[in-house]
Parts: sequence; C-alpha cells; structure tokens
Amino acid sequence: MADVKNKVAENVEGAFYVDDQCIACQRCTEEAPNNFKMNENFSNSFVYKQPENDTETKHCEDAMESCPAEAIGNDG
Repeated sequence: MADVKNKVAENVEGAFYVDDQCIACQRCTEEAPNNFKMNENFSNSFVYKQPENDTETKHCEDAMESCPAEAIGNDG
C-alpha cells in the first residue's frame, strides 16, 4: 500500500500520488497517460496532473488497482 509519507518529489499536489516503492513498470502511464508520466531517468512514475473529470478519475483508480508495487495512493 502506498505511503503518503514517501511520495516521490515530482508528484503534483492532490489526492493521487506515487510513492518511492514504484518499480517503473509504466503500467500507470499506460492506464492513465493524461495523469502519470515517468521521471527523466525512468526510475519511477509520478502524477503530473490530477484527474479533472470522471473518466480521468476512473483511469487513475484503474492504474492504482493494477500497480504491481502498490505504489499509487489516493488520499482524496
């Protein structure tokens, strides 16, 4: 389970975040490309934009559920 205390620095403020347990599998960037990106050295993903509608929220939730490292959290 993602830990809000261990968020990666690149995350924008908001409910969804990626923590330091990310294994850079890129599943979240495939599930929710409008909200997740990989960092410059491809060592982890991060939330670059919080969801702005129901579709984006659903894609972020799908990404969180499919994350093999359980590195995506939602404090919303």
